[in-house]
Amino acid sequence: MDQASARDVSAPARIAPAGEGIGQEELALAARNHGLPLEALRYEVTPPGLHYVLVHYDIPAADADGWRLTVDGRVGTPLSLDLDALRALPAVTHRVTMECAGNGRALLSPRPVSQPWLVEAVGTADWTGVPLGLVLDRAGVRPDAVEAVFTGADHGVERGVEQDYRRSLPLPYAASDDSGVLIAYAMNGLPLPPQHGYPLRLVVPGWYGMAHVKWLREITLVDAPFTGFQQSVAYRFRWSADEPDDPGEPVTRIAPRALMAPPGFPDFMSRTRVVHPGPVRLRGRAWSGRGGVARVEVSADDGLTWARAELAAPDPHPWAWQAWSCLWTAVPGRHTLTVRATDAAGRTQPLEQPWNRGGFGNNLVQRVPVLCVAAPQEMPSSLTAW
Repeated sequence: MDQASARDVSAPARIAPAGEGIGQEELALAARNHGLPLEALRYEVTPPGLHYVLVHYDIPAADADGWRLTVDGRVGTPLSLDLDALRALPAVTHRVTMECAGNGRALLSPRPVSQPWLVEAVGTADWTGVPLGLVLDRAGVRPDAVEAVFTGADHGVERGVEQDYRRSLPLPYAASDDSGVLIAYAMNGLPLPPQHGYPLRLVVPGWYGMAHVKWLREITLVDAPFTGFQQSVAYRFRWSADEPDDPGEPVTRIAPRALMAPPGFPDFMSRTRVVHPGPVRLRGRAWSGRGGVARVEVSADDGLTWARAELAAPDPHPWAWQAWSCLWTAVPGRHTLTVRATDAAGRTQPLEQPWNRGGFGNNLVQRVPVLCVAAPQEMPSSLTAW
């Protein structure tokens, strides 16, 4: 009898051939994970049930009473902290915009087969917890420690590798006050919901969501760079479709992006927006993981011409998205509204997205099809009938 292996049920990464639609496995992922309804961009702080969710494996059955966070490895004093001990430490709250590294993957061609995000994999929350640096100070970081490895309680198999979900951050960055990294136990003033990491998670401002390890149970300081699956195999920029073994470059900070809350009202199936002629206030949010957003521009002709939007100041929440708005005068006909952000470091969203094998860091400009009609009775029948 042949010996069974996890590889028997865990396929390697692949690129969908031309013409292949979204498959049943991708639909199953999309049913488990959800994005932000774009009309919810109206909320400065996203309600937990509307914040995007990505769960790699299963949501663990967490018992808060028995939960402990261990801190070990290259430390002077290993720690084992229960939730009461963590809550007794000085707490801070950071408003942080979090975005999945695969946001926009389904828009790439050819399409990397994985969670089929469009543009909605984002949300902003007030995260409360203990600064990571404070806990590491209590443990006493040894001089030879170079990274902190974070282990979550979620366990599964990916590309044939059975694993706990683990990621690392470099030292001393991870422990610095400037990084804002938190061991969080509350979201928007309440205990973390199960899907958001109850009872503990990591929050890493400015980094894509893969760094924000959920269901956190262990921090291990190591004296060499961590080479686990989620660090050295997954979440890498690989630019060639023909070299799957290319080590690539690590996915880290969030690229600039602006999103528009679609104006008017939608057709049920096509999601095409319908507006009436006249002034239409366009609104949305913009963010970047490398500093504030410097400007937001809006186009009503799919990027041929651009108008500057009014941008709200980022303070006092430097790691959160910024509101923007502008006035558009709609005239009858079809339009493609487009929005793009440029951050303080000069990075601008592209009109055509460079391709990468994992579908990561895709910050292609958002395009919103809009139909402007003179009056409700003049809407095409396809927009009014079931």
